[in-house]
Amino acid sequence: MYDSIIIGCGPAGMTAALYLLRAGKSVLLLEKDSIGGQIAKSPRLENYPSIKSISGSDFADQLFEQITDLGAEFELEDVQSVTKDVDIFRVKTNFNMYDAKTVIIATGCTHKHLGLPREEQLTGHGISYCAVCDGSFFAGQDVVIIGDANTALQYAISLADTSSHVFVATLFDKFFADDILIEKMKKVPNISYRHNLSTKQFLGKDELEAVIFEDTGTNEEVTVPVKGAFICIGQEPHNEAFTEVVDLDPKGFIIVEKGQKTRTPGLFAAGDCTVKNIRQVVTATNDGAIAALEANNYLNR
Repeated sequence: MYDSIIIGCGPAGMTAALYLLRAGKSVLLLEKDSIGGQIAKSPRLENYPSIKSISGSDFADQLFEQITDLGAEFELEDVQSVTKDVDIFRVKTNFNMYDAKTVIIATGCTHKHLGLPREEQLTGHGISYCAVCDGSFFAGQDVVIIGDANTALQYAISLADTSSHVFVATLFDKFFADDILIEKMKKVPNISYRHNLSTKQFLGKDELEAVIFEDTGTNEEVTVPVKGAFICIGQEPHNEAFTEVVDLDPKGFIIVEKGQKTRTPGLFAAGDCTVKNIRQVVTATNDGAIAALEANNYLNR
């Protein structure tokens, strides 16, 4: 029996563990992939307070070492379901069944990928999924945005402040963003765009050199030389295992109330897996701290 089981070992989950362990509670973290979540794949983290620059994997490793030194237990297992029997939660994984007095879900979400050759190899070497995180690395360079909704256009406008030119490529014949955002983007002089472009290939051995598109109307091949490509085609959570105990929005994100509370007392959710406007490392750690403090209050009561 644990005081708390935390599902997910990214910044939100590990921060929650840190706060609970310092409060003297027993904690088990369950993670199906590897520690760190999305940030572990980032070559540089430079927008976290007090840290000038660190690799995402080093950041995750240091946080993991901090919580294991405090006594956190960790298992690499995939959670299949969470149920509550009176005051006890039962967490079923692909290997075991665990009991806890509280549960914090911090499973994060993943950026949708195009699934093209070289995409994974060039991620962190020109390909990115977050302009807020990586945009400054392409100051004075040409970049491309692949996407057609609000996030893509917000990224384009933001990148235009530092990059020499921003090219926006959309798959369909229009934008799916708010009208006010579309008009704002069109007024920025160093942003251009083209519709009906299907992404076909990323060029570059060690660093991105160009992106090849195909015009879906004319079948024309379009090559765009760039140093940076930002893929903005959406994010997807992985909360299917928790539908018995939480409410999900239409996109599958967990609906939380103040204090990161879900509809089930004693069950909390934190980080990118929840409904929220900003998904950054600092907001994930913020959620994790709040969820842990609320879980601790619940345990003490």
